[in-house]
Amino acid sequence: MTDYKVNFKELKSRVGVDDIAYALGYRLDRKAGVGRYIELVLGDNGNKRDTIIVSNPNNKSAQAYFRRDGSKGDVVTLIRENLNAFPVSGKDDWQKIAKVLARFANMPEPEYREDSDYVKSVKSDAVFDSARYEVKPINPERIPVLFSQRGLSDDTVKALAPFISLIRDKRNEKFDGYNIGFPYTNGIDDAIKGYEIRGHGGYKSKAAGTDSSTSAWVADLSNGNNGMVKSVFFCESAFDAMAFYQMSRMQLGTNVALVSLGGTFSDKQITSTMARFPHARAFDCFDNDLAGRIYGLRMMALLESVPMKINKKVDVIQIEVKGKTFELNMERSLLAQVSKHLSIRYKMGQWLPPKAFKDWNDCLQNKPMEVIHSPHKDEREQNLTGRRKAGLKM
Repeated sequence: MTDYKVNFKELKSRVGVDDIAYALGYRLDRKAGVGRYIELVLGDNGNKRDTIIVSNPNNKSAQAYFRRDGSKGDVVTLIRENLNAFPVSGKDDWQKIAKVLARFANMPEPEYREDSDYVKSVKSDAVFDSARYEVKPINPERIPVLFSQRGLSDDTVKALAPFISLIRDKRNEKFDGYNIGFPYTNGIDDAIKGYEIRGHGGYKSKAAGTDSSTSAWVADLSNGNNGMVKSVFFCESAFDAMAFYQMSRMQLGTNVALVSLGGTFSDKQITSTMARFPHARAFDCFDNDLAGRIYGLRMMALLESVPMKINKKVDVIQIEVKGKTFELNMERSLLAQVSKHLSIRYKMGQWLPPKAFKDWNDCLQNKPMEVIHSPHKDEREQNLTGRRKAGLKM
């Protein structure tokens, strides 16, 4: 058996049967009761296609399920039964299952060195087929609850609704619901090149064949007057971009654009987006973790036209550029530190989440990376004021 170097036990401890079931379109049958077991149903009352009974609903690592016909399994079994519902590649089922689990666990997808050529060939051959997906606009009178679960207000959703869709994969016969789709474009024409997809239970993916090398989700708030756009705000996900917009809306105005790279970073995603807005300045709104800070450095180097080699070390980032080598302290402004060693034109600004939070959506939901103990009301109010005033770094 091939050694996939995947800790299935750890992945299973983070992903429950219910997470996968909800992503597939199952719903909770409250009439059956909620306690040591819950009953999840696929389909409506007139057309129930499947029913599973899930044990230990409050303990993901211990969850299992069974059907009244005697079949049973765990989260891996359920994924394997519905493997075609998830747009992942791999030589066999185990590789695909590992990738699905990693996505739901918000962990890096495993990479298989022996399969690198295979994965590359799959990705290069895949082309987004719009006919595969049924797409409809957001109904302002029936806004999906997933937005409010992420702290996003109805006003925010309505303001950005022209750039959001509901999307259903016609090939997924076991999931008859819609996910939220953020259309990807490249600015060359109006053609949609794919979708960033979010669903219940932490489900996130991209439509099959999505162009993540030159396209991105771009919400141009200038009503088509792209020459008037002054600021372009780059985030790692559409939910982060929406959260940033909601928290900063009064300061932003309308001559701005919001961008999600969908968890990837390609030079052409940056350059093709900025080519749409010839008079705009790019802003780093990426996450506060190491990957996010490296994204910010890469974007700065790209826009400043400075070839830069970035090396990750424990607690520091080492930079090699123009014959110089220096280290950056993650606790301080990276742009300010770089400017001490290089002459930069500041083509890029920063508008980062407050340091206590990993990303803008966590900030909106008040989910700090570490629990902040504020025993006094005054301290809590100061923390909240600091979040609200987190702003522009020129």
